[in-house]
Amino acid sequence: MPGPVEPYGREGLALSEARQRLLEEINPINAVTTVSLEEALGRVNARSITAQVSIPGFQASIMDGYALGQNKRPTVGQHWTLQGRSAPGSPFDRVLQAGEAVRILTGAPLPKGAGWVLPQECVKTSQTQLTLAAEVSDQTWIRAEDEECRAGDRLLNQGQRLTPSQLGRLAGCGVATLQVHQKPRIGLLISGDELVPAGLERRAGAIWESNSTLLEAILNNLHQVVHSRCVVPDQPEALRRALAELSKSCDVVVSTGGISAGDTDWIRELVNELGQVSFWKLFLKPGRPFAFGHINSHQGNVPFFGLPGNPVAAAITALQLLWPALQLLEGQEEPDLFPRVKVKLANALARRPGRPELARAQLEVDASGELMARVSDSQASSRIGSLVNSDLLLEIPAQTGGLDAGESVWAQLMRTRLL
Repeated sequence: MPGPVEPYGREGLALSEARQRLLEEINPINAVTTVSLEEALGRVNARSITAQVSIPGFQASIMDGYALGQNKRPTVGQHWTLQGRSAPGSPFDRVLQAGEAVRILTGAPLPKGAGWVLPQECVKTSQTQLTLAAEVSDQTWIRAEDEECRAGDRLLNQGQRLTPSQLGRLAGCGVATLQVHQKPRIGLLISGDELVPAGLERRAGAIWESNSTLLEAILNNLHQVVHSRCVVPDQPEALRRALAELSKSCDVVVSTGGISAGDTDWIRELVNELGQVSFWKLFLKPGRPFAFGHINSHQGNVPFFGLPGNPVAAAITALQLLWPALQLLEGQEEPDLFPRVKVKLANALARRPGRPELARAQLEVDASGELMARVSDSQASSRIGSLVNSDLLLEIPAQTGGLDAGESVWAQLMRTRLL
């Protein structure tokens, strides 16, 4: 392994400290709007929701079978006279008496007087008579009238990000619209003299610009939307104008590149002119050149996030720092962070001690059910390929050197909730 340690000493804020400091400076957007359930996925609920009635509101059959006019467990050979049928939306309309039964379908209302449902597989029928042919359990196969919720139950708290299952439950409880917080308007500034739009011919020394595509796609996956984006060369006046304009029309300004200490890295200096840089540099790999602060605007202090120019570092710092802040801006009570799991390395990880690292890896499960992490071949912060198929960020402590296959590490699991 080349060299004992990294060339950088201990400098910059630890990731957890940086996150805490910037989140303390984030104030939620107060604007609220009303949307339909179809428009609400991924939005943050602005008002708590209480059930107005019990759901389903009536006793119902859990399966296709026969509802009996009795409350005790039936016995083999017992007979009942068939009286009719109860179906979803078309209930049996009179009181069922002892010794009577009706055909009932899954989800259909239980007739008054009924206290038991027999599965259709356990009976024999004629045109007018029902007979129990096989022994049954003590399961009544009846759904309670308040199985989903009772009137007055809290269905949704204020400040919750809405998921498919929550929206489905709300629809089932008769809720059609919700009040949600306004999404943050994100302004994205990509800086660099070397950048060329994808699809155009590159001049010598130029690279195709990818950060805007990468970051916008990540944000879309997180139910966030870029309101304005621009690609600007490393020229102070052009960058100053872009920062000022974005701060006027957006709720948060995000830049990539120009944030380090090179001869053409103007962003940090310009943000200090237009507002204030609260802190600069992270004790982290990738992501060392990161800045947070604010830009003064007619709408107040607009949060500013200066992400590194290397695409992997930009993506990692966006997930670790920008995303939690966007959640609070949108009114979420507490930011969601990636869950942590313990994994074993499926292959070796080469590294030098020096900075804590978030290494990219793919989750695998071996034959015994053990969670395994297959580390990407190259962890270079400029190589977007290290992100492809990665669903783990391995948390490697600063003092740790190379790791062998089979060693255990903590990892952040980058998986989106489906329900």
